[in-house]
Amino acid sequence: MELHNLKPAKGSTGRDRRLGRGQGSGRGGTSTRGHKGQKSRSGYSRNFGFEGGQMPLQRRVPKYGFKNINRKEYKAINISILQELADKQAIKKIDPDVLMKAGLISKHTLVKILGNGNLTSKLEVRAHAFSASAKKAIEELGGSTENI
Repeated sequence: MELHNLKPAKGSTGRDRRLGRGQGSGRGGTSTRGHKGQKSRSGYSRNFGFEGGQMPLQRRVPKYGFKNINRKEYKAINISILQELADKQAIKKIDPDVLMKAGLISKHTLVKILGNGNLTSKLEVRAHAFSASAKKAIEELGGSTENI
């Protein structure tokens, strides 16, 4: 395939309608715009959401709620998942890099460790946040928690 032999897909292009080229064309006279009225004039364009003068939907429906610009969104990871990782990869230190390599999070994700599941290994865990139950479960086994 080279530039000189590229072609559009069959049926994807067609001839433009030639409007206003006499009665014999079948599209002369009003040029498919109907008779008179605002929409028949040249230069007509209506605003987005215009409903012919009726109160538009986006003005009829009330506004509500707000978006908190200071919100921090965490990816929740349970200690049961940490235990699985520790068993599979035989590791004692878990941090966001380890979780990223395991495919659980992406590069700039904030991580919160939650206490669902059972933990049997002593682990050193680094994360952005911990729930009280997760912190307790990790430290009961002699492990450590560190907030990043």
